[in-house]
This record gives sequence, C-alpha cells and structure tokens, in this order.
Amino acid sequence: MRETMVGRFARSLAGHDKGNLYVITAREGGYLYLCDGVHRRLANPKKKKQKHLQPGGPVPAELRERLIKEETVFDHEIKYVIKQYQGKEEANV
Repeated sequence: MRETMVGRFARSLAGHDKGNLYVITAREGGYLYLCDGVHRRLANPKKKKQKHLQPGGPVPAELRERLIKEETVFDHEIKYVIKQYQGKEEANV
C-alpha cells in the first residue's frame, strides 16, 4: 500500500521559496498543499507540484492523524512542529 504524503515535512526544491520547510496538509492529483503556520497558513495553503519538493520525515503521530482525518489543526501547531524539526536537523549537522 502506498504511503500517504499528508502529515509529512517537505522542503521546497524550486521556486522563490526554495529551501523553505513546510508540512503537507493535503493532496490533489499531482499537487500537494503546504503550510508553514506563518506565511502559508491552513486557510491559504501553498499549492506545489510534488516533483518540486523533497519529502522529509513524518510530523508527530497525533498531529499527523488529525491531518489525515481532516480534523481541526491550528497554525501554531504547524509552526511549532516545524521549529522542532529544524532544531533536530541542525543538531544532526
């Protein structure tokens, strides 16, 4: 069974937002909808082709389940998990 991309981190590989880290909140065809909780909020996600993204690890399980089930998620939660993930990336470098 193919794993869903919703509820995973993704880094932009192309465009003016190259290098930015997002959380994938939805999928539609070949496009993914991305949020960062600051500039791209859940009310206005960024639509980007999957080939222009580098997938990362999954977000924490509870938040991932809520994204997959399309339950209520807040922008500050997205912002918090991105900040935590970036801290882990910097610690591994």
